[in-house]
Amino acid sequence: MCGLTIKKDPNLLIGFESAEDAGVYKLTEEIALVQTVDFITPMVDDPYHFGQIAAANSLSDVYAMGGRPVTAMNVIGFPVGSLDISVLKTVIRGGLDKIYESGALLVGGHSVDDKEFKYGLSVTGVVRPDQIWSNSGARDGDKVILTKPVGLGVMNTAIKAKMASDGQIKEAIGIMSRLNNISSEAMREAGGVHACTDVTGFGLIGHLYNICKHSNVTVRLYADNIPVVSGSLDYCQMGLLPAGAHANRRFYQSHLESKSGVPGFLLDLFYDPQTSGGLLACIDPDRLDILMDKMSEKGESWCAQIGEVTGPGQKIIL
Repeated sequence: MCGLTIKKDPNLLIGFESAEDAGVYKLTEEIALVQTVDFITPMVDDPYHFGQIAAANSLSDVYAMGGRPVTAMNVIGFPVGSLDISVLKTVIRGGLDKIYESGALLVGGHSVDDKEFKYGLSVTGVVRPDQIWSNSGARDGDKVILTKPVGLGVMNTAIKAKMASDGQIKEAIGIMSRLNNISSEAMREAGGVHACTDVTGFGLIGHLYNICKHSNVTVRLYADNIPVVSGSLDYCQMGLLPAGAHANRRFYQSHLESKSGVPGFLLDLFYDPQTSGGLLACIDPDRLDILMDKMSEKGESWCAQIGEVTGPGQKIIL
């Protein structure tokens, strides 16, 4: 987008300038549209599960803005010559079940013949203009919470390498296909959310960097508090990392300072690109206990406080 002239509009409340999860356009004083699009390539063999994961991944961006999905459209690239059309139908069925679980409706989509299979959604949601969560509102003293474990990229690599056990595959699929709707609802009920994003391709460090950069704050992470997918640490120690983890580390490591006691393979996990990861939020410390109680009541057992926000510093992630 560099060098292109982008039109401004007072009703465009959030565009793409600060690496937000979705755009937000105000229709009235009470209603704003949340718009996003995302698609991915298969990371599991089962087409139904792939459809669920891809849909959950796309819907997540609306939840990260504090919104509620209302409509969705399929975005599909399908290799007609090499896969049976029944595979595509099963993928769409998986996605449709997640769309309906979110309370949204499928209203159409677009497909092309493509050598590489891709599936995802264009999603429109709604949110009150005065209740938008962005990645630029973190405040000194906020507590940082994460609602899903990290390590999904490593597990997907292990799955593709035929190294993951059936139990590990089942757990990873369950985490990736789980919507972030309940976590978003608990955060809305608890109040005090000052910044929010979801953890996807840039890994925990990359998405936290966006919050820190656009909020002009530093975050102190507690490595032992960060939830991880079962088995992912073992695979990290073996060096079984996706290419995206190495790219994330190269780009973000200059912004991070870690104590000598934090092992390198654990840091690798924090750079790991996620598929349909959890919500990463900074909340008022007075609301933390209320939020954690609500998460527990709603069965969000992975949710953890993983750090706290401090004022600006030399390195923005400690």
